[in-house]
Amino acid sequence: MRPLLQARLVNDVFGDPALFMDFLDERRALLFDLGDITVLMPRELMRVSHVFVTHAHMDHFSGFDHLLRVLLGRKPSIALYGGPGFLAQVGHKLRAYTWNVVHRYDMELVVEATELALDGHLRSARFSSRDRFAGVTGATTEQTDDIVHDETTFRVRAGFVDHGIPCLSYLVEEKVRLGINKARLEASGMTKGAWLRELKHAVLTGVPPDTPMLVQWRDRSGDRAVTRTVGELSRLILDAEPGQRIGYATDLRDTSDNMQALSNLMQGVDQLFIESVFLDEDRAHALRKNHLTAAQAGRIARCIGARAVTPFHFSPRYRSRAAELAGEVRAAWEHP
Repeated sequence: MRPLLQARLVNDVFGDPALFMDFLDERRALLFDLGDITVLMPRELMRVSHVFVTHAHMDHFSGFDHLLRVLLGRKPSIALYGGPGFLAQVGHKLRAYTWNVVHRYDMELVVEATELALDGHLRSARFSSRDRFAGVTGATTEQTDDIVHDETTFRVRAGFVDHGIPCLSYLVEEKVRLGINKARLEASGMTKGAWLRELKHAVLTGVPPDTPMLVQWRDRSGDRAVTRTVGELSRLILDAEPGQRIGYATDLRDTSDNMQALSNLMQGVDQLFIESVFLDEDRAHALRKNHLTAAQAGRIARCIGARAVTPFHFSPRYRSRAAELAGEVRAAWEHP
C-alpha cells in the first residue's frame, strides 16, 4: 500500500539540513528547516503549506528570505513553526525589508507563525502583506500531548532537545493508511473515480457509517451511479493499515536527557532522519560543539527502535569520508 508521504533530504549530507516531505497524489508538501533551500524548484516551494524549524541558527533559517521571495504575490499563505523567540525572529526578518508596494499586490500573502514555548504553550502571530507585515499577535494555547499540528490524514508532534539552546525535533504521523482493494473493487462492478477520494476522506474524518454516499463512475455501458452507505463501501473497497511515522532530529548532543526526549517522541519510528556530524574518533570535539557523532546517532536510532535510518548533516571536514560516517551509523544501529 502506497504511503501518504514521501520524505527526502533537500541537500546532500554535507549541505544545510532540510527535509522535504511530499504528499503523493496531491500538490502539497511540508518542509523541515529553512537553511539553503535554493535547490528546490519554485513549483516545489509553492506546494509547501507548513514549515517546521528546529532552531534559528543560520543553516536552519536563512532560507526564509528565499522562500518569502518565491511565495510573495503567488501564494496566499504559509504556516511556520519554531521554538522560543520564534515570533520575534520571524517579525525581525520581515521588518528587515522596505514594503512600500507589497500592500498593493493582487494576492495577499499571510505568514502564520507559531512559537513553541518551553512551558508547553503555543503562541501565534499573523503577518499580512496587506499591512506591510506589521504583525498581529494571536492566541496563546496549551500544547496537547506534544501535538503542534493536526489534520485529517496526519499530525505533527514536536519535542525539545538540548543543543546548548533549546532545539526542536519533529515526528510526522500518518493517522491511518487507506488503500483500494482492486480485486474487490473490480468484483463490485464499480470503477475508479473521484468518489474513492471522497470515501477515504469520509472514513478519515469519522463520518457515521450509515451516511449515504452517491457513487458515480463510467464504464463501457456509459455513466453509472449507485447510492451506498459509507460503512458498506468502506468494508467492500478499503483496506486499512497503520500509517508511517517519520522522525527528524538534528542539532543535539549525546546526553541521557536527549535520548529520553527522542524516545518519548518517536519510539518505534519507521524512518529516522538524524544528524551524524562527526566521526566517533572526534567525540570530544562533538561534545564541545553540542552535536552527535555518527556512532552516537546510530545508538540513538537503535535505542528508539527506528526501522530505517538516514544520516545527514556531516561536517565538511569529512568531505572525502562520507562512507565512514554512514558506516559508523549503520554499525551502531544494527549491532549493540
